[in-house]
Amino acid sequence: MKRQLYLTGGIASVTLGIVGIFLPLLPTVPFMILAAFCFARSNPEFERRLTEDPRFGPHIAAWRRNGAISRKGKIAATIGFGFSSVIGLIALDMPWALLPALVAVTCGTWVWRRPDI
Repeated sequence: MKRQLYLTGGIASVTLGIVGIFLPLLPTVPFMILAAFCFARSNPEFERRLTEDPRFGPHIAAWRRNGAISRKGKIAATIGFGFSSVIGLIALDMPWALLPALVAVTCGTWVWRRPDI
């Protein structure tokens, strides 16, 4: 049962990662890292295919080795956080309009404190 849940989570993560290739605000690499985590517990062949992929493998290895995020990934995350904050300020009433900015600052701080690849 647990293995099936991890397999389902891995497949869902890969699906979201693929969608993220086409939608600019949906990140791809974090979903692939999550998929590798799930596949390591459910399907070693799928995990191997992800970790050997030339696009995602280095990011997965860097994350597993020391929690590193690429500089390009950090910049993309910051742009996405900023865009989400602006949308929140435009679309929401106060004080809810400040919530996306608060989340962006919190998550952005965490992202920038991670080591670079």
